[in-house]
Amino acid sequence: MDWIDWARSAAALLATLGLILAVAWGARKLGMLQAGAASPKRLKVSESLMIDPRRRLVVVRCDNREHLILLGPGGDIVVSEMAVIEAESAT
Repeated sequence: MDWIDWARSAAALLATLGLILAVAWGARKLGMLQAGAASPKRLKVSESLMIDPRRRLVVVRCDNREHLILLGPGGDIVVSEMAVIEAESAT
Protein backbone atom coordinates (compact mmCIF):
# COMPACT_ATOMS: atom_id res chain seq x y z
CA MET A 1 0.00 0.00 0.00
CA ASP A 2 1.31 3.40 -0.86
CA TRP A 3 0.57 6.65 0.95
CA ILE A 4 -2.49 7.47 -1.21
CA ASP A 5 -4.25 4.31 -0.03
CA TRP A 6 -3.38 5.14 3.60
CA ALA A 7 -4.69 8.70 3.17
CA ARG A 8 -7.92 7.41 1.56
CA SER A 9 -8.42 4.93 4.44
CA ALA A 10 -7.80 7.62 7.06
CA ALA A 11 -10.25 9.99 5.32
CA ALA A 12 -12.91 7.26 5.19
CA LEU A 13 -12.39 6.52 8.89
CA LEU A 14 -12.67 10.21 9.81
CA ALA A 15 -15.83 10.59 7.69
CA THR A 16 -17.42 7.54 9.34
CA LEU A 17 -16.58 8.78 12.85
CA GLY A 18 -17.92 12.23 11.94
CA LEU A 19 -21.24 10.74 10.78
CA ILE A 20 -21.55 8.68 13.97
CA LEU A 21 -20.90 11.76 16.12
CA ALA A 22 -23.39 13.84 14.10
CA VAL A 23 -26.14 11.23 14.52
CA ALA A 24 -25.43 10.94 18.27
CA TRP A 25 -25.51 14.73 18.65
CA GLY A 26 -28.82 14.95 16.72
CA ALA A 27 -30.38 12.13 18.75
CA ARG A 28 -29.37 13.86 21.98
CA LYS A 29 -30.82 17.18 20.82
CA LEU A 30 -34.11 15.47 19.93
CA GLY A 31 -34.24 13.72 23.32
CA MET A 32 -33.86 10.18 22.00
CA LEU A 33 -31.00 9.26 24.34
CA GLN A 34 -32.75 10.17 27.60
CA ALA A 35 -34.86 7.05 28.18
CA GLY A 36 -36.99 7.10 31.32
CA ALA A 37 -36.38 10.76 32.14
CA ALA A 38 -40.00 11.70 31.44
CA SER A 39 -41.63 9.29 33.90
CA PRO A 40 -40.82 9.21 37.62
CA LYS A 41 -39.86 5.87 39.12
CA ARG A 42 -42.64 4.18 41.06
CA LEU A 43 -40.79 1.13 42.38
CA LYS A 44 -38.05 1.24 45.03
CA VAL A 45 -36.35 -1.34 47.24
CA SER A 46 -36.34 0.35 50.65
CA GLU A 47 -34.49 -2.31 52.67
CA SER A 48 -33.09 -5.79 52.28
CA LEU A 49 -32.07 -8.33 54.92
CA MET A 50 -30.38 -11.69 54.40
CA ILE A 51 -32.09 -14.32 56.55
CA ASP A 52 -29.71 -17.12 55.54
CA PRO A 53 -27.61 -17.85 52.42
CA ARG A 54 -30.73 -18.82 50.45
CA ARG A 55 -33.46 -16.48 51.73
CA ARG A 56 -33.84 -12.72 51.85
CA LEU A 57 -36.46 -10.31 53.23
CA VAL A 58 -37.07 -7.25 51.05
CA VAL A 59 -39.19 -4.15 51.68
CA VAL A 60 -40.45 -2.88 48.32
CA ARG A 61 -42.25 0.44 47.96
CA CYS A 62 -44.67 1.05 45.10
CA ASP A 63 -46.68 4.29 45.03
CA ASN A 64 -48.05 4.69 48.59
CA ARG A 65 -47.74 1.03 49.65
CA GLU A 66 -44.90 -0.99 51.12
CA HIS A 67 -44.68 -4.75 50.70
CA LEU A 68 -42.55 -7.10 52.79
CA ILE A 69 -41.50 -9.97 50.52
CA LEU A 70 -39.63 -13.16 51.41
CA LEU A 71 -37.45 -14.25 48.48
CA GLY A 72 -36.15 -17.80 48.38
CA PRO A 73 -35.43 -20.74 46.11
CA GLY A 74 -38.87 -22.26 46.78
CA GLY A 75 -40.69 -19.13 45.59
CA ASP A 76 -41.50 -15.62 46.66
CA ILE A 77 -44.03 -14.87 49.40
CA VAL A 78 -45.66 -11.54 50.23
CA VAL A 79 -45.46 -11.49 54.02
CA SER A 80 -47.11 -8.14 54.66
CA GLU A 81 -48.61 -5.13 52.91
CA MET A 82 -48.59 -1.74 54.59
CA ALA A 83 -49.86 1.71 53.65
CA VAL A 84 -47.23 4.43 53.84
CA ILE A 85 -48.21 7.68 55.55
CA GLU A 86 -46.47 10.60 53.90
CA ALA A 87 -45.10 13.11 56.39
CA GLU A 88 -45.85 16.71 55.49
CA SER A 89 -42.73 18.69 54.79
CA ALA A 90 -42.08 21.53 57.22
CA THR A 91 -41.70 24.71 55.22
